[in-house]
Amino acid sequence: QEQLVESGGGLVHPGGSLRLSCVASGFTFSKFTMMWYRQAPGKEREFVAQIANVGGTTIYADSVKGRFTISRDNAKNTVYLQMNSLKPEDTAVYYCKWPVSAYWGQGTQVTVAE
Repeated sequence: QEQLVESGGGLVHPGGSLRLSCVASGFTFSKFTMMWYRQAPGKEREFVAQIANVGGTTIYADSVKGRFTISRDNAKNTVYLQMNSLKPEDTAVYYCKWPVSAYWGQGTQVTVAE
């Protein structure tokens, strides 16, 4: 059974940085594109970024382009999200996603505030 465990969230000031991690298990991680989503209070879950399984091709939401970087380490079954120049509107619970499954992990809270 698949499992995704996100970590690395926290409270950060505007302009700061965080690096999120997501460790996957229960499927062959290296064969699949992986994604990050987020859900802000009172809003629907939205796409943030994705990375292909081979070649590392990436796609970003316009709202994070140039500030966030998605990467992966197939040897560690881990996908990362480096977040720089954080803004208050980046406050949300961040989730990684295996697009084949309907499963969602518990997410990790990111709060950007003074």
